[in-house]
Amino acid sequence: MIASGPAAPATSVSVRGLTKSFGHVTAVRGIDLEVRAGEIFGFLGPNGSGKTTTIRMLTGALRPTSGSVEVLGTDVVRHPDRIRCRIGYMSQRFSLFEDLTVDENLRFYGGVYGLDAATFAERREYILRMAGLTDRVGELARNLSVGWRQRLALGTASIHRPELLFLDEPTSGVDPVARRRFWDLLTDLSEGGVTLFVTTHYMEEAINCTRLAFMNRGRVIADGSPREIRDSLAEPGGPAPSLEEAFVALTTRTGRR
Repeated sequence: MIASGPAAPATSVSVRGLTKSFGHVTAVRGIDLEVRAGEIFGFLGPNGSGKTTTIRMLTGALRPTSGSVEVLGTDVVRHPDRIRCRIGYMSQRFSLFEDLTVDENLRFYGGVYGLDAATFAERREYILRMAGLTDRVGELARNLSVGWRQRLALGTASIHRPELLFLDEPTSGVDPVARRRFWDLLTDLSEGGVTLFVTTHYMEEAINCTRLAFMNRGRVIADGSPREIRDSLAEPGGPAPSLEEAFVALTTRTGRR
């Protein structure tokens, strides 16, 4: 038997020349991205840089003007319905029904994803324990603190065990303690094999990512591990800048151009 060589890393997201225009405004300008399976991929950029528009195209919610998008081996432009049960999406608004209880929100999303009774019961128990909501199942979502709603939203977005989870600024408006707890949950998901695609404005979160892409004015302006991006901006013989300093330098430089 002939031994095969090492397998190439599986790719969860592959984007080539992705562009989106709205009339005379181009929000995303021919970007290339690759996200490997199992990594925590951070997507950073100022407000209006095109991050959310990009995510909407990756999830099949928005059709690109041009370019190709492949998610989990599927051409999203041609077959958006084929990936919807394999991915999860959590927006900064948390996508919860505030007039429903914790339990009713979980049951609604379990129904959306077609979970059978046994699978739903198992996932419900896991999410309530994971989110620390076991004693709050009958509480209305609108009465939960922002941190608790955030955990519930993560639970509803991952109730069907997605292979790839998109999180669009999920910690916006959340206090530092809740953010730290939330990232502990994300780390657990990643260690369980879920690929995470996260947008954030917080550099202390970005440093936890396996790889990062910085976006500005619709273009990807840097791509690599946090260490690689910092080292690329270090002066000869000098220390590497912090990630925040690197982010500011790159966005300022491209803004001037």
